Amino acid sequence: MFTNNDTLAVNAIRALSIAQIEKANSGHPGLPMGAAPMAYVLYNKILKANPKNAKFFDRDRFILSAGHGSSMLYSLLHLSGYKLSMDDLKEFRQIGSLTPGHPEFGHTEGVEVTTGPLGQGIAQAVGMAICEKHMAALYNKNDLEIIDHYTFALCGDGDLMEGVSYEAMSLAGHLKLNKLIVLYDSNGICLDGDLTTSFSENVEARVKAQNWNYLRVEDGNNLDDIYQAIETAKGYSNAPSLIEVKTVIGYGSVNEGTNKVHGAPIGSEDFAAAKKVYGWNYADFEIPEEVYQVFSEGIAKKGREANELWDEKLKSYKEKYPEDYKELMAGINRELPENFMEKVRKYDSSMKASATRASGGEIIQDLAKITRNFWGGSADLFSSNKTNIKDSEAFRDESPAGRNIWYGVREFAMGAIGNGIMAHGGSFHHVSTFFVFSDYLKAAVRLSALSGHPLTYAMTHDSIAVGEDGPTHEPIEQLAMLRAIPNTIVLRPADANETRLAWKVALESKTSPVVIALTRQNVKNLKETENLDNIDKGAYIIKDSENPDLILIATGSEVALALDTAKALEEEGKKIRVVSMPSMELFRAQDEAYKKEVLPKGVKKVSIEMATTFGWAEWTGACGLNIGIDRFGISGKGDLVQEELGFSVEAIKEKIENKFFK
Repeated sequence: MFTNNDTLAVNAIRALSIAQIEKANSGHPGLPMGAAPMAYVLYNKILKANPKNAKFFDRDRFILSAGHGSSMLYSLLHLSGYKLSMDDLKEFRQIGSLTPGHPEFGHTEGVEVTTGPLGQGIAQAVGMAICEKHMAALYNKNDLEIIDHYTFALCGDGDLMEGVSYEAMSLAGHLKLNKLIVLYDSNGICLDGDLTTSFSENVEARVKAQNWNYLRVEDGNNLDDIYQAIETAKGYSNAPSLIEVKTVIGYGSVNEGTNKVHGAPIGSEDFAAAKKVYGWNYADFEIPEEVYQVFSEGIAKKGREANELWDEKLKSYKEKYPEDYKELMAGINRELPENFMEKVRKYDSSMKASATRASGGEIIQDLAKITRNFWGGSADLFSSNKTNIKDSEAFRDESPAGRNIWYGVREFAMGAIGNGIMAHGGSFHHVSTFFVFSDYLKAAVRLSALSGHPLTYAMTHDSIAVGEDGPTHEPIEQLAMLRAIPNTIVLRPADANETRLAWKVALESKTSPVVIALTRQNVKNLKETENLDNIDKGAYIIKDSENPDLILIATGSEVALALDTAKALEEEGKKIRVVSMPSMELFRAQDEAYKKEVLPKGVKKVSIEMATTFGWAEWTGACGLNIGIDRFGISGKGDLVQEELGFSVEAIKEKIENKFFK
């Protein structure tokens, strides 16, 4: 079925990819030179996507997990007809260009996710396949399948060595994600040299053990064999598939098959030699019309037709199932009903004290009733995180409409899969684990932030009050770590009402991940929060005093402690203001007038937080007092641990008096 023009198109991808790298004098030519045939077959003969409407919702998704091969992806996007011009390709890896060093979601049209940190692309592909399966179960009808597409990923050896790929592929096999297909660019070379120096797994045995189908293409230049393997994989209904395609890294280079072609330009002489191997007789960035034509008759034509067919289906769906249509589109557009928080319970000070993880769990039940697009998962901690939706079952192959993903003890994969779910679109998704284990998934949070995915991270057991589990489970530096990630909103609510409003911030976020840090221990519902409407300014005066002598700033469970400390100081004639600061990031984003209103200059300031004091000087100033924990925790009963480490009214009052009032 393949013609000379198809071969010409494959070599166009190679030549165009190398030309970008040579002009930039930077990049990774080896993968594009070796993997171009499989990428071409997938893109132009298999993929259901419309280059003229990159957001066509029922498109197939393609993820270049081996993101260092970005020049190949940009070549494909340009040749397919996406909004990526030849001039854009000539600006590869330059400041402000649409062709950055690694693919970036939201930056370049047609790029489905941000990749480059190896392994996370595979995990995000798993997330996309999960989301497709879930949404199909929610919205498809017997007479109208409105959600029906595949997720493809192209990975390399490095992806498969990263631990996150093991985690994600294990879950994918368990969930029987049959519409997930991974092409493995198997070239036997890693950055430092021969792959045998660090990797000798039997990949076939590995993926079969993880409940995947395995196929193999011996010749990575054989377009027919590649096509047949992908079509075979699409025919499987029992499991995801990995197709191992044996390739030659840097095919056509005088150094082909070696690590010399992995991550550096091959040079003009070698480029000329490779062109001869390819039979490529064109200048750099020159593409013959036949190549554009073959893409026009391939992905462009098929994608346009598929998009038109889906538009007709969607029109019928809207007419026959108006309520389902309305909710489907609300999910796709990340919209919630107006005043949706009116349906979420409020709390008052007469209610029994409870952990914010518990009140958070109650709030989740209310949010789940507002839209079926709200769902989430936990890393084997539903019973502790309280994040499960009680009136729904687990998401499984036999119950894909289930709204609770049992991620298992796979924190990193959970975060990366959650990114894939958000990149797919259509969901309000949350993931959850113990706060201290944010260490395991920090790289996924960073990618959420870089990509602008508003994934919610519900993290419980947020302080030394964890107690008996000891220092391994007591967070110290994690708040500072997460607060340091750009475009990340960290919220540490003081009580149930602040927790309620933290979820409001999370669901209304459009381009930032939101981390909600919740307590294991009970905290009282504060009288001062009963009429609180929002915490979107990040900090507010929870208790005031005219011309205060001192301002206490606290987060989370320590707000109540600050209020009690203020009372004790006032009994000695001091005038105290207390500020609750659930989010440094949101407060930092406010105008100077508001920040000065809450934290006026010239007033002594004290921070109170059961975590490292790192970062608090921004708010308390050089002469302020930062009360925290700059050591690891200890094992014991939670209340005694807090007291031992200085978090009691008496201890805090003494520190304040020694600092300011002697």
